[in-house]
Amino acid sequence: MKNKLIVALDVNSFKKAKKLIDELSPYVSVFKVGNELFTTCGPKIVNYINNKKKKVFLDLKLFDIPNTVKGATLAAAQHGAFMLTLHVIGGADMMKEAREVLKGRKRKPLLLGVTVLTSAAGKGATKWVGKLALVAKKSGLNGIVCSAKETKAIKKACGKDFLVINPGIRPAWAAKNDQKRVATPAEAVKSGANFIVVGRPITQAKNVITAAKRILRELK
Repeated sequence: MKNKLIVALDVNSFKKAKKLIDELSPYVSVFKVGNELFTTCGPKIVNYINNKKKKVFLDLKLFDIPNTVKGATLAAAQHGAFMLTLHVIGGADMMKEAREVLKGRKRKPLLLGVTVLTSAAGKGATKWVGKLALVAKKSGLNGIVCSAKETKAIKKACGKDFLVINPGIRPAWAAKNDQKRVATPAEAVKSGANFIVVGRPITQAKNVITAAKRILRELK
């Protein structure tokens, strides 16, 4: 189950990220590097995670003209990212350029479309996520990022092989913070999530190892 757990390194320094990686590596296979940490450290943090024989979920939510996103996607591949996110609302051409630039590479990241952020609320979110998921699939992406509330519908519409990554995971014992569409680890996996992303419930816990182990037990 530790292969399903992605820990979000939403911290603002290499020192803090390194400490979390070193402590959690025996229990976690994938670490998420988002905009704050990557802007602070750049490829240095990606290289550190790879050197620890762990995988990098590079959550940059790329959204720009197709040529710019193509270049950023190639750079992510060259740095050894395991996963890379792009905003689906960037359009089919943007996503296709990202996919095409990876052709022929032995080592390339899984491309994941970001749909509706889990901090957003509203009755129309599920319907909008479904539409964006179909666009991502037709554009050749490997999967999407969405809340656990949409997972079953996405799997039904896009197929079991289409990856679904659920952020906004909050165990019953953790605060929701700024997340709106949340689910527990067990609920997410039961709905069919391939991976779950957990940040503050682990990284801001008094004992990060205990928190990670507790979530892994919930996943079982």
